[in-house]
Formats: sequence, C-alpha cells, structure tokens
Amino acid sequence: MRTKAGSRVGFRPIEDGDRDFLCRLYASTRAEELAVVDWSEEQKTAFLEQQFEAQHTFYRDTFKNASFDLILVDGEPAGRLYLDPREDELRLIDIALLPEHRGQGLGASLMEDVLAKGQAAGLPVRIHVERNNPALRLYHRLGFTEIEDHGVYYLMEWCPLPAEGGA
Repeated sequence: MRTKAGSRVGFRPIEDGDRDFLCRLYASTRAEELAVVDWSEEQKTAFLEQQFEAQHTFYRDTFKNASFDLILVDGEPAGRLYLDPREDELRLIDIALLPEHRGQGLGASLMEDVLAKGQAAGLPVRIHVERNNPALRLYHRLGFTEIEDHGVYYLMEWCPLPAEGGA
C-alpha cells in the first residue's frame, strides 16, 4: 500500500522494544482532552503511562487471537492496528496514527483494507468508538452504524455486501 504522497505503508507485529513508541502514540490520542486538565506535565505523563499500561495489558490479556501490528510508513512507526478475527466478526480493537499521519487519507485506506478482509470473509467488522472521536465521521462515511450505546462508547458495525448470486 502507498499513501497519497507515495510513501510505502507496511506492518509488523509489535515487540517489547516498541513500548515507548506505543506509549507516545497513545498519549497523542489523549492530547486534546488532557490539554484542558490543570495538571503538571509530570502528572500528565504519569497518568498517560498508567493508562497506556492498563489498556495494553487489557488488550493482550483479553484478545488472545488478535494481531497487534505497528503501522509503518517508509519503514518508520506511524501507528498501530489491532485486529481480532472471530468466528462471527472481525473485531477492530484499535487503530491509531501519530498526528502527523492523520487527515491525509491513510486511516481511510487502512480501514478500507480492513473492510475488504471482512468482505472476503463474509463477516461484519465491529469497533468500539468514543462518542467524541473525530474518526466517527470516517466510520459513518465507510458505512458503519451504531449498534449499541455504551455511554462513552458506541459499538459500531459495518456489514459486508451479500455475495453475488446469493439467495
């Protein structure tokens, strides 16, 4: 895959040595909400590290069959893509990009690839999305709908098109 600017996009499984990058990536997804909190930078950093560790541990312990991959742009880490293939769905656990890779079509391209996997398998793709996540617009544009309301999160679903010639 290539970005609009012609950069090469690839993937590799996360490794223990990726912790600092993953923590920085996680922090970038929380920057806007923490900007209004009256905490010192040290307090914000400690909070973000604790939250990252809790999330990371939860994902690894809960989604035993998932792929946990770094998104690489020209060989450099640019984000993460965590997918859990299940018998009845393809669960998108998490997708995140560093700020400098957002808003350029990369996320949409990655999502289209995930949806193509769901289509090929004949499975819906589901993801939990925070209500205030700017990516909600993208998910709606791609055909996701809210199927459950969990307060802070929606469970969203995209359904594959029926196979041609099907009943």
